[in-house]
Amino acid sequence: QVQLVESGGGLVQAGGSLRLSCAASGRTFSSYVMGWFRQAPGKERELVAAIGWRGGITNYADSLKGRCTISRDNAKNTVYLQMNSLKPEDTAVYYCAAGTGLVVGRSSREYSIWGQGTQVTVSS
Repeated sequence: QVQLVESGGGLVQAGGSLRLSCAASGRTFSSYVMGWFRQAPGKERELVAAIGWRGGITNYADSLKGRCTISRDNAKNTVYLQMNSLKPEDTAVYYCAAGTGLVVGRSSREYSIWGQGTQVTVSS
């Protein structure tokens, strides 16, 4: 089983960019579907983006489509989330997650391993 550690969060002005990273321990990283989720105060956790084992299949939330890109480097056991044109409503804790399903799922229930989260704050 992998363990996940996110990094790259912080404070950014509206219109700015951030790249989040999620480093995974363990040898089986390439067998996991990986996802980025976010949770704002008082709101449910929601999908940002997800990516299949080899990176060929991706799934994005409609609210972020066109503004973010998920990618993975299986040789480095790392998944990335590049976010551009950030808005104040993107402020949330961003979580990396790993799932063993056969599809690139959009539901948090499809992911069984979670990182501790990294805070992203977008100022107006």
